[in-house]
Amino acid sequence: MGPGSHHLSLGLSVSSLGLLLLLPLLPECLGAEGRLAHKLFRDLFANYTSALRPVADTDQALNVTLEVTLSQIIDMDERNQVLTLYLWIRQEWTDAYLRWDPDTYGGLDAIRIPSSLVWRPDIVLYNKADAQAPASASTNVVLRHDGAVRWDAPAITRSSCRVDVSAFPFDAQRCGLTFGSWTHGGHQLDVRPRGAAASLADFVENVEWRVLGMPARRRVLTYGCCSEPYPDVTFTLLLRRRAAAYVCNLLLPCVLISLLAPLAFHLPADSGEKVSLGVTVLLALTVFQLILAESMPPAESVPLIGKYYMATMTMVTFSTALTILIMNLHYCGPSARPVPAWARALLLGRLARGLCVRERGEPCGQSRPPESSPSPQPPDRGTGPPAGPCREPRCLCRQEALLRHVATIANAFHSHRAAQRRHEDWKRLARVMDRFFLGIFFSMALVMSLLVLVQAL
Repeated sequence: MGPGSHHLSLGLSVSSLGLLLLLPLLPECLGAEGRLAHKLFRDLFANYTSALRPVADTDQALNVTLEVTLSQIIDMDERNQVLTLYLWIRQEWTDAYLRWDPDTYGGLDAIRIPSSLVWRPDIVLYNKADAQAPASASTNVVLRHDGAVRWDAPAITRSSCRVDVSAFPFDAQRCGLTFGSWTHGGHQLDVRPRGAAASLADFVENVEWRVLGMPARRRVLTYGCCSEPYPDVTFTLLLRRRAAAYVCNLLLPCVLISLLAPLAFHLPADSGEKVSLGVTVLLALTVFQLILAESMPPAESVPLIGKYYMATMTMVTFSTALTILIMNLHYCGPSARPVPAWARALLLGRLARGLCVRERGEPCGQSRPPESSPSPQPPDRGTGPPAGPCREPRCLCRQEALLRHVATIANAFHSHRAAQRRHEDWKRLARVMDRFFLGIFFSMALVMSLLVLVQAL
């Protein structure tokens, strides 16, 4: 080993000896700081009382700064109109009797003591919706040498909130939380917000509501019970509902059902399912309406989705009633009267061409001209042989009898054909009405659905 290693060993030995000598003095240093804190605590609270306002001049108002941090939206009860929040509330004020010189106490400039030992402002939530008495959080306060007191306390608040569901599920709510002193007027205690809005830095996102902001506003009101003004701070929570779940579970099925209802006009009348489809759609909408009514609070204003349900149910009811009337036209028998002239010209003529309702083999845009059934003429008796008994074996009177029978058969055939033609005209009229109301009700359902879905964008 060289001389350098001897010097290194000697240095390590000296350092270890110094640490061993300082270890007994370390508890003395820590104990000295603790003794100074105990001495400061005894000196501060020797003649201190937490029952009175800590001001040197009783005519002077004590300024309290209020800061609120929104941590979580626990629940929004629309039926009972109660909002439950988890907040961090910070209150700051100056206590004139809790001051000291840091140099006197070894540079100690701040201590933390239980909040129950110092005077605290009686700031409460005015629009509280909880039956239990407010309980103060058992947290410490930070006390500085200049008398500044900072009290941070968590709180779960239940406040009343007027919920407007007229635009549900695309609604936005404004819920106010009003804080103020319960017994001290504005001449004794003045409360002011810190900043223009509550802090959202530690907010936990909610699955149903999106927070748009929480601005703060200070007001000074005079109540009927007291003559002095009372200042308060109102934090307005701006919320917008996340409508994706309601669109998928309540709105989209109703839209699809409403678009299915007009297709009853497209079903053939001989299928026997036209009325059944309308009734089934009406029952399905009734079930969804009951589900919606269970989740909605009773209110004077009908929500937007409720209006859409009622409009759709009304449309389905009218379409079912019209389907029944059109089926009566379709099943008009051969004994029915002919189609009126105005209906033949307007419905079977112009409307049929416009809606492209045609007979089989008839080109679109052309209607079949009305046919007049020729009335059979009886045989001309003037050209036949004179009446009287047949004197010849091959007399024409027998042929005349045969012609009369043929004319009777022809008249019956033409009457039957005319009745069948009237029946076909009524069936064609029913098809024209089906096509017309299919376009009308499908357009109505599509427009109503688009107006509601646009609100989700």
